[in-house]
Amino acid sequence: MTDLRFPIPIGLSTASVYPQNTEAAFAYAAEIGFDGVELMVWGESVSQDVAHVAHLSQQYQVPVLSVHAPCLLISQRVWGRDPEAKLVRSVQAAEDLGASTVVVHPPFRWQRDYVSAFDDLVAGLEATSDVSVAVENMFPMRADRLFGAGLRSAERMAARGGRPGPSAHAFGKSIDPTVDGYDNYTLDLSHAATAGEDALALADRMGRGLKHLHLTDGTGAAHDEHLIPGDGNQPCIEVCNRLADSDFDGAVVLEVHTGSARTKKERAAMLARSLEFARIHLHRDLLGA
Repeated sequence: MTDLRFPIPIGLSTASVYPQNTEAAFAYAAEIGFDGVELMVWGESVSQDVAHVAHLSQQYQVPVLSVHAPCLLISQRVWGRDPEAKLVRSVQAAEDLGASTVVVHPPFRWQRDYVSAFDDLVAGLEATSDVSVAVENMFPMRADRLFGAGLRSAERMAARGGRPGPSAHAFGKSIDPTVDGYDNYTLDLSHAATAGEDALALADRMGRGLKHLHLTDGTGAAHDEHLIPGDGNQPCIEVCNRLADSDFDGAVVLEVHTGSARTKKERAAMLARSLEFARIHLHRDLLGA
């Protein structure tokens, strides 16, 4: 029987409070009761300032569980233009902040030198630090995004038996990181929904390398939805239960879209509902409790 002594830490991605800022994420995390945050490094200046983030972590008494490297299209110039240097800097930031994991996307096709160097870079950074570089599953650009997003594209996917249909992806590696093979992975359930990927089968392929979960949801729409878990059709409960029943020793981070909130109170309620879902379905019966 698996020795389940420790609860799984549940964090809040700082991206989940957008358009509010990084400090707001720390404040929500402290108020609502998250175990920590995942720092999304992007255009906001505070997110790029590791010393300031460390100050916020101390001020709000909320640890940084993980760092999301600046690898989005909108953060191509954050921390310079060299993607290899940015990943190295992300690992250093994680070390400085006491975070155990860096989340990174596969390189884009046009980053040809980075594509060639990526596998060795990830392995080298893990060999020379205590940080896990967890490569995240991604999703294709679907043709049906051009013909109406949201419910209609989700219905079209369902009619195709869950297949994404005509699509292409912008990455120089597979959108399923298990194809290329790494020691550590991040599973994102919204990305799986948009890709038409069976999230449970993907988790099985990741196996013991599944280090980090972006707990979120999706319906199969052509765009990346990042719904509150339980609001889509992904196997959020099953994935959480599997982690709780295993020897998973990573973290679970709520990376959800709250842009529809009209007030801080509404956003706080959305985040609290997300945390409640996670607490219920990641519950472990602790030995000796």
